[in-house]
Amino acid sequence: MFPIILDVKILKIVLAGNGKATLRRLELLDEAGAQHVKVFADRPIPELATQAGARLRNMLPKEQDFTGIHLAMLADFDEKQTAELAAFARNKGVLVNAEDKAPWCDYHVPAIIRRGDLLLTVSTGGGSPRLARRLRIWLSTLFGEEWGDRLKTISTARKKWKAEGNDFKQLAEKTDALLAEKGWLDELEQERKTS
Repeated sequence: MFPIILDVKILKIVLAGNGKATLRRLELLDEAGAQHVKVFADRPIPELATQAGARLRNMLPKEQDFTGIHLAMLADFDEKQTAELAAFARNKGVLVNAEDKAPWCDYHVPAIIRRGDLLLTVSTGGGSPRLARRLRIWLSTLFGEEWGDRLKTISTARKKWKAEGNDFKQLAEKTDALLAEKGWLDELEQERKTS
């Protein structure tokens, strides 16, 4: 696997499924700012129908529904249905993620910790979603909500330093100095030692 963070605001995405796993994926896409999501569900749970709103198509996708799509996410299906939908998507050159069905996954959705623009992820390549979840929980105790504001502080300073003409090496040095001054990484080290 190759780790990559995608800007889903610009991607066309098909999400197909009827249950809680599909709902969770839609919530993740919405949190990430996805703008072009088509949700296909022939028997959606009420919460999924509500979250999807006008994006919901009350049917399962056909092969032509994957035309022009970048990513497909499939959840809450048995092996046979997953294989059929994944084949439709792949025939159209679409990357597929199928919940807990590794043979049909071209990419994996990692466990996510979001603190403003700070995004921490944990992936096991599908080998142990439970381990990824446990590590996410542990990391979320280390990186509290305050890290969103801390990143804003660093980002604002970096933009200023960049406008002043500092090169990449100088930007790195100034960032390290700011982190040392604030003591934020020292706090993490102390927390790690006591946990």
